[in-house]
Amino acid sequence: MKVLIADDDPQLVRALRITLAAHGYDVVAAADGAAAITLAAQERPDIVVLDLGMPRLDGVEAIHALRGWTTAPIIVVSGRTGSADKVEALDAGADDFVTKPFQIDELLARLRALGRRAAAAAGTSAPLVRFGDVVVDLAARDVTRAGARVHLTPTEWQMLEFLAKNPGALVTRQTLLKEIWASEQVSDSGYLRLYMSQLRKKLEADPGAPRHLLTESGMGYRLVVDP
Repeated sequence: MKVLIADDDPQLVRALRITLAAHGYDVVAAADGAAAITLAAQERPDIVVLDLGMPRLDGVEAIHALRGWTTAPIIVVSGRTGSADKVEALDAGADDFVTKPFQIDELLARLRALGRRAAAAAGTSAPLVRFGDVVVDLAARDVTRAGARVHLTPTEWQMLEFLAKNPGALVTRQTLLKEIWASEQVSDSGYLRLYMSQLRKKLEADPGAPRHLLTESGMGYRLVVDP
């Protein structure tokens, strides 16, 4: 799997290049946003890892440019910690956001998750998503837990289906509101909390301490599936 790293910190790029190569990734790197766009067009990476604060073309602009022609997953790795920066990047088309400094194991896990998502989108994975004792059959639109069928309301299914089609990836509140209720009003996010609570009661072993249906504070939700 080919990964494009776009960051103007040469030490970080060098460290990531060595580490990712050691884990079997083919790595190419760019030092600014404009170079990242050019290199992405040439190399056609499977995943893009980029910083927000880059010269010539900042990260958000680079994401917009990439999303004009590629669906490759994009992970933002940035020192910016404000929710507004994260939401802007995710709304521009990024799939995930990792805050600097970060643990390399976390980044590797995010890369694996997005790699699985990309494979599923390409049709190389069966339409079954598993987490805990739950199996989501996307083709049959059916959910079982420990072998027993789980009844979901139409809205609960829509929410779970969208998360299951993007396993491991952060799905923003705005995306869910738009997909389910055709609304991007953040004030409507109370609906999301309600339906997520109901899904956890039906699918999590401990709804009060969920392991799979996770909330990313201020941003959205993530479905953590089994390897």
